[in-house]
Amino acid sequence: MNARALVAWNVRRIRVERGIPQEQLAYDAGIDRSYMGRIEQQKENPTIDLLDRIATTLGIHLSELFFEPAKGATPPKTMSRGRKPARQCRNRT
Repeated sequence: MNARALVAWNVRRIRVERGIPQEQLAYDAGIDRSYMGRIEQQKENPTIDLLDRIATTLGIHLSELFFEPAKGATPPKTMSRGRKPARQCRNRT
């Protein structure tokens, strides 16, 4: 796994494990939410300074963003967006 993939995997894994929405992590780290999404999708190559800010925001050491996942580990699942179920219409009589 290359460095960009490791960072994407670990940022998402730690964020999901801690129940932090992507929007909140981006806000707390001082970056745009869409940029954070692209980091998690391996579409961006963030600077070491930005990775340090993300790690600090997550409360981890920067090196944790480069840990190799265990063989056979499944990718971190996405968090529920917390949307409310559709309202059911009541029959009015």
